[in-house]
Amino acid sequence: MRVIQAASCVVLDDEHRILLVQRGHAPQAGSWTVPGGKLEAGETLAEAAARETLEETGLVVEVGRELWRLDIPAGMGIVYDVHDFEARVVGGELRAGDDAADARWFAREELDSVPLTDGLVEALVDGGVYDA
Repeated sequence: MRVIQAASCVVLDDEHRILLVQRGHAPQAGSWTVPGGKLEAGETLAEAAARETLEETGLVVEVGRELWRLDIPAGMGIVYDVHDFEARVVGGELRAGDDAADARWFAREELDSVPLTDGLVEALVDGGVYDA
């Protein structure tokens, strides 16, 4: 089994809306999820989370504590070991970039009306970001 280290950011604004990106590529293309991706050589998990958020959303974030960690099977003997961090916006301008088809803020009640990546709402609830 090949394990790929990855990291992402859970970013909330002052209205408690969450920042999500729409995946532009497989797996789960078209689904919405938190910004993130694979580590590059020499990066820490937090640095990767901040870099990926900037690349996908145009927003500069300050990364805080790790909220949770999960394994995401990707088939062909590959598993992503994903570390999700809380983060807050400190600069930049919201725009979809890199491999994101779109990027925007969502209120909690909107999450049930858009396609999300598998297990995202459960992770947000289990991690204490939102109530069930």
